[in-house]
Parts: sequence; structure tokens; C-alpha cells
Amino acid sequence: MSNILIIKHGSLGDIVQISGVLRDIRQTHTEKKIFILTTMPYVELLSRCPYVDGVLVDKRLPRWNILYLIKLRKMLKKFSFTHAYDLQNSARTSFYRKYLTKISNWSCSEDILKEEKNKTIALSQPVLERFKIQLEKFKTKTNYTLNPDFSWSCSNIDTILNKYFSKKFILLFPFCSPKLSHKKWPYYNELIRMIKKEY
Repeated sequence: MSNILIIKHGSLGDIVQISGVLRDIRQTHTEKKIFILTTMPYVELLSRCPYVDGVLVDKRLPRWNILYLIKLRKMLKKFSFTHAYDLQNSARTSFYRKYLTKISNWSCSEDILKEEKNKTIALSQPVLERFKIQLEKFKTKTNYTLNPDFSWSCSNIDTILNKYFSKKFILLFPFCSPKLSHKKWPYYNELIRMIKKEY
């Protein structure tokens, strides 16, 4: 049986965004096994995803680490992938395509941008719209791409809540990638003061 490779290294927000894309890929390739290549922090989370059959780990070591690249190439070769969906669309995954695999059916934004008409459209679109263009060019269904549903990731945390929170509470998640600190919303302290004043 031929297998499908999806590549998405992170971050958490990116995983949330592609939940609809993963569902569309699953519905397009109902008879195939789907594996996602990601980084260690997202293995447990993506192992719960109903749209993939397995999770592969990429340590993302430097490209001069030849021994690691050989090991990664062997792992990818072992699964006999016939299709790849590059949802990371980075210089690293472009390198993987060129030097580590022989997957002929490879979907990535780079191919879309080669066409001037699509380039103008794609660069002006939000990321989910770009994924939609990428998938449609690859003859993949896009019923859910624009409507991510992350509910499959939910866990029952009643035990934790009962142990640490005896009263009503408000929980904030001010996550931000260290490399993209300019994206951090700057008003959390002000928001907390307003919440405390109100409650």
C-alpha cells in the first residue's frame, strides 16, 4: 500500500490552523495510510489526531549533520511515500524534497508561486486560503480547509481542575514563539487589570 506524507514542524497555532487541511487530506486519500512528520513537542498531540495514522519525528538538526540526514532519508524511504503535502513550506522542507526523497507527487506553495497568476493571488491571501489553493492544485478536496476544527485535541481535565482550582477561574494562554516575539499581543497586563477590577 502506498503512503501519504504530511510535513508540519509546528508551532501549536500552526497545528490548530491545519486541522481542516488534515481532514481534507484524509477524505481525499481514504484508502491510504497517512503519516505526519513533525517535531518532538507535537508528537503526543498529533498522535490523537483522527486524520493521521502515524507520527514521525524530525529533530531538525543542522543540514551539515550528514549522519542525521542519512538516517532521516532512510526513515522516509522505509515508508514508500507516493505523495507528500508540505504544509511547512520552508527552505528546510524544500531541501528535503530535493535531496532526501524521491517523492514525485509533492504539494507545496513553491509550485504555486511559479505560476505568475497564482503568485499574485496566493501572496495576497490569508494562510488558509493559500493552503486551499495548494490543495486544489494537487486535486485534493478542500471542504474543511477554511474551517479548522481542533476539537479532536480536547482532553478531560476535571482531575486537574479539582486539584488546583476550587473556585471559578479565568485561564489565559499568552503563548508566543520566542523567534516571533513581535507577534505577541502587548496588552495582557492591561487585560488582567481589567479582569481583576471586574471580578
